[in-house]
Amino acid sequence: MEFTVKQIAAMLNGKVEGDESLKINQLAKIEEARAGQISFLSNPKYESYLYTTQAAAVIVGQDFDPKKDFSTTLIRVENAYTAFTKLLEEYEKILKGHKIGIEQPSYVGASTQLGQNIYLGAFAYVGSNTHIGNDVKIYPQAYVGDNVQIGDNTIIHPGVRIYNNTIIGKNCVIFANSVVGGDGFGFAPQPDGSYRTIPQLGNVIIEDNVNIGSNVTIDCATMGSTIIREGVKLDNLIQVAHNVEIGKNTVMAAQSGIAGSTKVGENCVVGGQVAIIGHITVADRTQMGGQSGVNRSVKEPGKALNGTPAMDMKDSLRSLAMFRKLPEMDKKLKELETRLNELDD
Repeated sequence: MEFTVKQIAAMLNGKVEGDESLKINQLAKIEEARAGQISFLSNPKYESYLYTTQAAAVIVGQDFDPKKDFSTTLIRVENAYTAFTKLLEEYEKILKGHKIGIEQPSYVGASTQLGQNIYLGAFAYVGSNTHIGNDVKIYPQAYVGDNVQIGDNTIIHPGVRIYNNTIIGKNCVIFANSVVGGDGFGFAPQPDGSYRTIPQLGNVIIEDNVNIGSNVTIDCATMGSTIIREGVKLDNLIQVAHNVEIGKNTVMAAQSGIAGSTKVGENCVVGGQVAIIGHITVADRTQMGGQSGVNRSVKEPGKALNGTPAMDMKDSLRSLAMFRKLPEMDKKLKELETRLNELDD
């Protein structure tokens, strides 16, 4: 499918500088783009490619000031990265098409309500007393339990498991093989050294516009709810334990985990392989560097943390610089000890 530069600019509320009649049939990275393709430039590190790219058009910010001559057509927008993301979304819709209907074999339980224009893939299972909103897509081999609510325009990818009583909002996406609402890790130690399972009677609530990557596990609450607030974005391979609450618009990178009953604030950034212990609170806008170990509450909003145990980012970097010098310092210390011993002799 082809679009003109003029049509794309209108979609993005952009202004064309160059030939608006050029045909675009594909998206590409600026360093690899060829004729008939469109790219974008938002990171100054890639500016040099603008002067050599063969792309038909490049999306740039309104304030972009080129330093050399170039041959491509520009589309100026308020935010180049956001505009290109919108273009990717529209392109994805074209590539994937619009699936509607109930494929067989699949199962829908008693008293379950299905919205309009839904897609239910083959071998999918939907339990009883469940409510599925409009334009929801549930792909093959997904499991949706009893008494579940799924809001409009939400997408459940293949192999996802959604346990009973889970509530999922509108415009959410859950990618393949994630598990929502399984039992939390609750075991009571007994006098004889064994463990007794503590029933997990709560549920999971996922609010609107949440993205959950592949192989994510979100445990149900022991009592009450594990809550993922509006706009949260979870990468692949993340563990969210029982009774955790993640605040609005917080993002977490892969292989991170939050232990039980911890509350993470709004607009936080959690790097890869971060571990957050249980029963603490993390203030809004906290940033946690990769592999950090957060072992106490963070009360001051907007702090940047790093290291294990996590500390102020600047202090952590200073400590790391000192740590790298330890072998040299040890060598010098031994030399000083040798000289002192010689003086004593």
